[in-house]
Amino acid sequence: MAFNILVVDDSETMRAVIKKTVTMSGVQIGEFREAGNGKEALQVLENEWIDVVLSDINMPEMGGVELLREVKRNEVLRNIPVIFVSTESSQTRMDEVTELGAAAYVKKPFVPEKIKTILLDVLNKAYATRMAEETGTPFVQEEADF
Repeated sequence: MAFNILVVDDSETMRAVIKKTVTMSGVQIGEFREAGNGKEALQVLENEWIDVVLSDINMPEMGGVELLREVKRNEVLRNIPVIFVSTESSQTRMDEVTELGAAAYVKKPFVPEKIKTILLDVLNKAYATRMAEETGTPFVQEEADF
């Protein structure tokens, strides 16, 4: 199964690095979509099928935390996992995004194996949650550990 991934970062170079790293990790990619900030990301999410979002935190116009808040408020988008990929590593920030519903947090710099492990874990949980909703079987998600 191939996954459509939205990469959100105000740095075009960093978006390219993340895309290359995800590709090198061996995760099956359907398509990559890109956005330079949270506002652009919301436009992509409204018009494209996206399986997972990889987002920076600090961006102009709309940052990653506000993007996460908007995704979680939207009935259609709320189940799309958002993974933060950021240099910001304060425990306070990680606690904040965990409480808001972030699926995971990857600290830059990162290696392909770390991205692969986190992506597969997040996508497996998202798939299990969707299947549980469709079949009416409860799915208990463990707390994020990042």
